[in-house]
Amino acid sequence: MAASGQPPVPPALSAEQAKAVLAEVIKAFGAPENAQRMEEARDNACNDMGKMLQFLLPVATQIQQDVIKAYGFSSDGEGVLKFARLIKSYESQDPEIASMSGKLKAMFLPPMTLPPHGAGTGGVAAS
Repeated sequence: MAASGQPPVPPALSAEQAKAVLAEVIKAFGAPENAQRMEEARDNACNDMGKMLQFLLPVATQIQQDVIKAYGFSSDGEGVLKFARLIKSYESQDPEIASMSGKLKAMFLPPMTLPPHGAGTGGVAAS
């Protein structure tokens, strides 16, 4: 009898395998239909961080799921998280994985820049 209620064990990938899967995920983001989906989600989010999470993250997660499920990861958000943890564990050992991981994150996470103080960008004007 199978152990019920136990989460599936994430696949163990070597650094080279992880790099190959990561390259495939990055390539998937570049596919015309996925690039279009990401662009639409970005437009809907209008640079609003809350909306980014609402619109962009589900699309990014879906694109990753489509690739990583072929490598034994569950095809849900948990699979994507396990894949992300695995990649993170290799970042310090392999500069190429660290670079690719940064490139992947940049595809769906907006650059975190703070507006300069006093810039009239929706803040409360001092009187």
